[in-house]
Amino acid sequence: MAKSPEEQHPQKAFGWAARDSSGVLSPFNFSRRANGDNDITLKVLYCGICRSDLHSIKNEFGMSIYPMVPGHEIVGIVTQVGKNVKKFKVGDKAGVGCLVGSCRSCDSCAQDLENYCSKMIVTFMAVDKDGTRTYGGYSNMLVVDEHFGINFPNDIPLDAAAPLLCAGITMYSPMKYFGLCTPDMHLGIVGLGGLGHLGVKFAKAFGMKVTVISTSISKKKEAIEQLGVDEFLISKDPQQMQAAAGTLDGIIDTVSATHPLLPLLGLLKNHGKLVMVGVTEKPLELPAFALLGGRKLIAGSMIGGIKETQEMVDFAAKHRITADIEVIQIDYVNTAMERLLKGDVKYRFVIDVANSLKSSLKSS
Repeated sequence: MAKSPEEQHPQKAFGWAARDSSGVLSPFNFSRRANGDNDITLKVLYCGICRSDLHSIKNEFGMSIYPMVPGHEIVGIVTQVGKNVKKFKVGDKAGVGCLVGSCRSCDSCAQDLENYCSKMIVTFMAVDKDGTRTYGGYSNMLVVDEHFGINFPNDIPLDAAAPLLCAGITMYSPMKYFGLCTPDMHLGIVGLGGLGHLGVKFAKAFGMKVTVISTSISKKKEAIEQLGVDEFLISKDPQQMQAAAGTLDGIIDTVSATHPLLPLLGLLKNHGKLVMVGVTEKPLELPAFALLGGRKLIAGSMIGGIKETQEMVDFAAKHRITADIEVIQIDYVNTAMERLLKGDVKYRFVIDVANSLKSSLKSS
């Protein structure tokens, strides 16, 4: 008979989990493996709520396995290190993003692109190397191979830095890879949410001109006055879109809802690049002529490797880039998910895990 999640490993753990596709989260007792020679144990302090958490708990990708403890924007304090660990010492601030494992031997891993390894192990909702389930950061502690841990400088606030581990690297990686990080370039960002607002901050730190493309006029004032956006386009306004045609060197599209690509391609200069980082449920229509006419490119990008994620965190600390967040207690998480579905957050929920799980454990 298979062991229960609480009995599979020696270390008792506690978090909040979804049990089925209703997506309702509630207290959950489970276990973590012992800290191995190459592992660090992390006391989780904060965990960001990513929109993919919402998709996953509701099985919108059709791949969910339950019970599920979500969370892959995890920051905390190292409480234990294995004898072979060199990156961390007890007391260090550290984070864990979307990955906790990969094969470490394929071409992707050799190029520090663990995020494209065919055997990558994601932080929750996956099967680990020992055959047991991975559980995410809506929990009090985590054990992970040191390779997949990220060092956090002492002078960066951990609550507001947590979203860098998914939203931040998702924007930073394509900017770097596709050369959309040069001063005086003009970058468009589609969608001003958890990803988009961090994209604006990185682009401004790179010295770029930034245009936000949105369906919501209500975000314009804040985008310009608080985030320093140079231009704000309403994507549903044909006159605005036409006036801006051929002005952008590149666009990063963060939108996860189905939307037309043709108007976006029209904004690009010749040789411009449209990079997709949002995941849509339905396939998007690809207008080939709009690509041919200006030798334009549509590409995709998914998070980033561990080396690049560390580079991004160090860059963010240097330029004082953090997410705009709303800190919540764990017992508010179901309401937060409802608000996230409506876009009612500026711009990222972050769970105060360490403080709120204590009270949750007492009341469960």
